Amino acid sequence: MKVFRVAAAFAALAALSSCSLPVETDQARLCRMALPALSPPDMQITLKRQKEDADGKGVEVRYLDGDDVTHIARCGFRAPGRPLHSQDLVDIAIDGVSLSEVKRFFLIRFWLATPEARAADPAPLGDVAALPNLPRQLAYVLQQAINGMPLTAVYGLLAAAYSLVYGLVGRINLAFGELAAAGGYAAAFGASLWIGAPPAMVLAVALVFAIFVAATWGVAASRWVFQPMHRASGQLVLVATIGLALFMGEFLRLSQGEQAGSVSPILNTPFGVARAGDFIVTTAPDALMAAALALGAGGSLLLVMAKTRFGREWRAFADDPLGAQLFGVSPTTIFARTFALASGFAGLSGFVMTMFYGAVGYGEATTLGLKALVAAILGGIGSIPGAFLGGLLVGVFEALWSTAFPIDYRDVAVFSLLAIVLTLRPGGILGVRDAGR
Repeated sequence: MKVFRVAAAFAALAALSSCSLPVETDQARLCRMALPALSPPDMQITLKRQKEDADGKGVEVRYLDGDDVTHIARCGFRAPGRPLHSQDLVDIAIDGVSLSEVKRFFLIRFWLATPEARAADPAPLGDVAALPNLPRQLAYVLQQAINGMPLTAVYGLLAAAYSLVYGLVGRINLAFGELAAAGGYAAAFGASLWIGAPPAMVLAVALVFAIFVAATWGVAASRWVFQPMHRASGQLVLVATIGLALFMGEFLRLSQGEQAGSVSPILNTPFGVARAGDFIVTTAPDALMAAALALGAGGSLLLVMAKTRFGREWRAFADDPLGAQLFGVSPTTIFARTFALASGFAGLSGFVMTMFYGAVGYGEATTLGLKALVAAILGGIGSIPGAFLGGLLVGVFEALWSTAFPIDYRDVAVFSLLAIVLTLRPGGILGVRDAGR
């Protein structure tokens, strides 16, 4: 299966990309926030290195003072993983000298829990002075666009899943949001098996788990839902996929519990991109990874559809199912492969959601699936390039809306955009103009 080969390629690249232990971002942040309070007033702090302890219960921060003297801060925490409260900091030592219990109490109570401490965090943003200086409004728009990259990747991957199925059989599978949630749960489970391993290994295992579980669900849906109803009307198939979505949502709720499967953030140490005075435009490696994963997966899918036998059989069956069968294309095989590939892309979107945002649960699955369907329709449902274009447009639209209007009405604006496009161009941007007829 091509989807599994693509997953293996990404896993191999990830495995070669890093060999160091991941730094738990919130542990490192709490440790850094303590430094200004424990240093002489107005001392300039320059971070050199952050290192996670082998047991995951502590972090070491090396930094320079104003005289370029190296200092070492070691912070210990109650348990591995993300600290939920400042009180989870159970030990802190500067250059080997530990704070007393009383001093640590006052540090936590009157410094770490304040907005001033977060503002004083000497975050590792690099040489801020060397960043390009932009107008403040442009910098704010750029920050919103960067913030929207992971969600744009999610919409593009899910929209491609919709287009693969619709392009083959002319039917919409409304359960792709739940397939993405299943992939997200699988990614969280895979990551939990390798706690403390290098980031590349954690990401590779989570990626393989997400794609495999979602693809397995997709093949089962093809075998027991879509193939028996291949000649049924569109309304019957639509109702069947709604039932499938409800079944999967309840199955995930009962099997995984009320809480969404979550993982500690990985590769989310921020760095500066540009600035506007004291406003620093930042991003993180995980956001860039999400965008690169969507671009790589999208390019691979276009290559598969254009150059492989599966792509030729898919196009033949989409154009003329009976003629394709006369030339040896098996409906059972093409259905299974298409649904495995489409569901694998849904699993990829769940992987991005979990590894970037920390979790994706069944409660968000319906909204996520509907927004991806909006993206697929905007680009031209059934068109794979249009799916990624639609995902980009929805992501950019949400980012621009967030810069100027209340976020509470963002979803309303997205679905209103769908109504406008369906009115003016029913086939979408890259679709057929008369698709509405």
